[in-house]
Amino acid sequence: MEGYRYITLRDDPELENRAADWFSNKWRVPREAYIECMDAYLSGETEYGWYLCLCGDDIVGGLGVIENDFHDRKDLTPNVCAVYTEEAHRRKGIAGKLLDMAVEDLRSKGISPVYLLTDHTGFYERYGWEFFCMAQGDGEEDMSRMYIHR
Repeated sequence: MEGYRYITLRDDPELENRAADWFSNKWRVPREAYIECMDAYLSGETEYGWYLCLCGDDIVGGLGVIENDFHDRKDLTPNVCAVYTEEAHRRKGIAGKLLDMAVEDLRSKGISPVYLLTDHTGFYERYGWEFFCMAQGDGEEDMSRMYIHR
């Protein structure tokens, strides 16, 4: 993992606009939705953070933590969201490092467990996540897998 730098958005708040653009581009969620969540984190309104992997000045991986990742199980909170690693940087442990970083950061603040909604199988288990239940994503026809990290 040489050459990579892992930070929270609080470590470098000046990255907020670039990070919001980056996540919006990857997930097709309006930039304003990211800015709203990032502002709440940067202002200390919430401890649900944003975690980035940088290679030089480029964002090559990231994820966030929000109250609910657009699903019907509002009782399962907080949720890791927007997990993404640039294709050229995959298979280098970036997502796993970011997931561990988020879980440990939240745990240090007394926030546990953490949940994650996904259609993937086999990936998150490698990083200590366990299948918890099925959940209905907003506007989704099929159910998705809800994972928990205790």
